[in-house]
Amino acid sequence: MVSALGMTMTLAGCGGDSVSPSDVTLKLVAADYGDSKANSSQKYWDELTKEYESDHPGVKVDVSVYSWTDVDRKVKEMVDAGNAPDMAQIGAYADYAAKGQLYRVDELLSIPVQANFVSQLSDAGQTNNTQYGMPFASSTRLLFYNKTLFSQAGLTPPESWNGLAAAAKVLKSEGVTFPYALPLGPEEAQAETMQWLLSGGGAYTDDVGTYSIDSEQNIKTFTWLKDELVGKGLTGPVAPAKLNRADAFAAFARGEVGMLNGHPSLMQAAAKKGVQFGMVPMPGVNGRAKATMGVADWMMAFKKNGHAEQIGDFLDFVYDDKNVLAFSHHYDLLPVTTSASEAMAADEDDQDLAPFLDQLPASVLYPVGKTSWAGISADIKKQIAKAVTPAGSPTGIFSSLQLTATAADSAS
Repeated sequence: MVSALGMTMTLAGCGGDSVSPSDVTLKLVAADYGDSKANSSQKYWDELTKEYESDHPGVKVDVSVYSWTDVDRKVKEMVDAGNAPDMAQIGAYADYAAKGQLYRVDELLSIPVQANFVSQLSDAGQTNNTQYGMPFASSTRLLFYNKTLFSQAGLTPPESWNGLAAAAKVLKSEGVTFPYALPLGPEEAQAETMQWLLSGGGAYTDDVGTYSIDSEQNIKTFTWLKDELVGKGLTGPVAPAKLNRADAFAAFARGEVGMLNGHPSLMQAAAKKGVQFGMVPMPGVNGRAKATMGVADWMMAFKKNGHAEQIGDFLDFVYDDKNVLAFSHHYDLLPVTTSASEAMAADEDDQDLAPFLDQLPASVLYPVGKTSWAGISADIKKQIAKAVTPAGSPTGIFSSLQLTATAADSAS
């Protein structure tokens, strides 16, 4: 995802890391983006490190790939045991940064590579205005709709909430199982929630980064969801609290869903099953939403073993355009750098990803720079679906989440 600028700088402040390249083996722990052994990320890393090592005969890069279910826990166990890897490519960086365990990005990357990250992603990699997290992969969300079901019902893609509800009502009358699939189950409820909050003009935090979960806009959004979609039976036979994202995606690929929020990987799954689908920006209150959700996963480097110079040189190679685009293409993800994004936008073979790419510059990411976010995200997964149940209170649930978030933020 980074251009091949061929520039690696000797960085000031790294004198303590001056180890002979011939003595260095770098340990990287990475997440697996594949869904089978055949397309495991291990294959990507094996090919990439083989190429790197052929040009750097004194440096070895040992990569261990774990599933997303295990990788964050595995890295934590290694760090707690005093055996931190040199690098980790996982879901969050803020806790390690807060403990002073990570290199700053400017201690590692050459200046052109550091400057090439998409600005929203670079900003999200900061804690206390210092970047520790390097974005590794990203995606945005669009509203997917089943073209066949829409055509049969005489519908066009909605641009507003009222249009979405009206379309869902017609789809229900046509016997569609899930007119709008609302996955608020524990797998990824925080994502579906955030997309709806953004479409209602809210977010998890305000413009200065303070938690604003119980804002008027957020409460209004979930009150509308409860009354106009869930309460009217337009979200299908599975209660939102019991519907996970993976199950909603699978139902869409079976042709059972009229509409849902999706990321790029859903395209491939739906196409394999022969589902004709379209994608549009998420509807907002009175027209298309002004912002969409962006998601990024993170690369970080631990100071435990030193090796800043060698780590930086290897990561400059990782973020070369060729390598970034190869990974993005294989897993239907978006590049995290400007030059690779521009290359993807100009490539006719990548036009299926263009709508997602168009959303990235105005996307809003989780507040991952807050050490409190991991706990708050877990609370949202457990609590948020209660807000749309018949007896649920959006005001009560959001107020409770806000109290917890404020306390956690103060403590951190």
